[in-house]
Amino acid sequence: MFDSLSDKLQSIISKTQGKELTQENMQEALREIRRALLEADVNLRVVKAFISAIKDKAEGEKVLEGVNPSQQLIKIVHDELVELLGKEAKPLDFSGSPNMIMMLGLQGSGKTTSSAKLAVKLKKEGRNPLLVACDVYRPAAITQLQTLGKEIETEVFTITESKDVQQIVRSAIDYAKENNYNTLILDTAGRLQIDTDMMAELLLIDRIFHPTEKLLVIDAMTGQEAVNVAENFDAQLGLTGLVLTKLDGDSRGGSALSVSYCTGKPIKLTGTGEKLNALEDFYPERMATRILGMGDIVSLVERAQEVFDEKQAKELEEKMAKAEFSFNDFLKMQKQMQAFGSMGNLLGMIPGLNIGKDDRDKISHEGEKQFKRIEVFIQSMTPQERENPSLINTSRKKRIAKGCGMEMHEINQFMQQFEQMRMMMKGMHDMKSMFGKMGGMPDMSKMGNLGGLGGFNGKLGKHAMNKAMKMMRRFK
Repeated sequence: MFDSLSDKLQSIISKTQGKELTQENMQEALREIRRALLEADVNLRVVKAFISAIKDKAEGEKVLEGVNPSQQLIKIVHDELVELLGKEAKPLDFSGSPNMIMMLGLQGSGKTTSSAKLAVKLKKEGRNPLLVACDVYRPAAITQLQTLGKEIETEVFTITESKDVQQIVRSAIDYAKENNYNTLILDTAGRLQIDTDMMAELLLIDRIFHPTEKLLVIDAMTGQEAVNVAENFDAQLGLTGLVLTKLDGDSRGGSALSVSYCTGKPIKLTGTGEKLNALEDFYPERMATRILGMGDIVSLVERAQEVFDEKQAKELEEKMAKAEFSFNDFLKMQKQMQAFGSMGNLLGMIPGLNIGKDDRDKISHEGEKQFKRIEVFIQSMTPQERENPSLINTSRKKRIAKGCGMEMHEINQFMQQFEQMRMMMKGMHDMKSMFGKMGGMPDMSKMGNLGGLGGFNGKLGKHAMNKAMKMMRRFK
């Protein structure tokens, strides 16, 4: 997501470090920013407005004491990116009883899957959604929604053999009231832009039932065409917001930077993966900081709160304190980490890690590959061995090595590293307890260069990068 643009903007801004912002180097920076935006498939009129706004602000900006020129440029570009992306987050409107959300989009935009993802998200937030199958034209569309509904344990309302969408919606509203569903998610039929008959059907649903949200689902991979699609739908239906899918698959991000500005409609949700929990609220401020390589610690913390089980974490902490951490516990931790999404996406959220896309991809690829190897290694053990690693002697290691296809020296190496990790965890727990009695942990950000990482707030240096890659390669 935005990887190509992000790398280029960071490179352009880094060239201004240690220099004063003059008219000459500002012109050069603006030329490169313009080129980077066009290469990212950003709409031309958006590029012109963006460059003009940066130029006006940069020329009118007074040099702040203690702030270097590159920091000022970062702030200006950041503020304009936030403006471009919609200024502030716009939450979904849940007024109405039941509340009604109409999902719109072209054929193949990911609308049905996004409807299911939205149901998952709303259930997490305490709402009781009902999926309504309004696509009566595409073969197997209703079956697809029912399959997804079963997977996420959400009921799907449909009327078998009916082609009357108005009747389906009217009956769904009555059914929702009778069964205490407070949100209807209407999965409407995908259509072509020129399909006036099907567009008229949407207009009738809008005028008769007045949905509180009319969300257009747009495939981020369509690039500038997304602007034309959004403008067309908005002109006819008056959209309330946008849902961008496949952001994880589009390294350019031009549609996200263009569509909100051109339509004046907010991006409300983004799809960032294939899993059915991969639909997130869109925050312009957070996205702008990520594009400029400044991380997204708020989203990281929110994701951690969703993923990590507090009770399970407490149990693991107690085991760590006694050095009783087992291979089963290791697998539980690994599964929780995988629930975060890709390691590359996770690294992109951490502030201060100045890692380019290629390096993030390498670390992500290596890390996920090793996680799989370790999982096969652990699954080759008996239940007793997983729970009690001290049982594993030489003969057991030979049997495990045959089961997972690893060499004996690899088995020995991992066993040794696992034992070191257990001792380290116990040591960290003991240190935490000691500092707790003394009135708190010390400020890690002031502890200097920790193992080449430059402190908690420092940048990941070349030494640390090589170190990370070596760790990932240990189980090749």
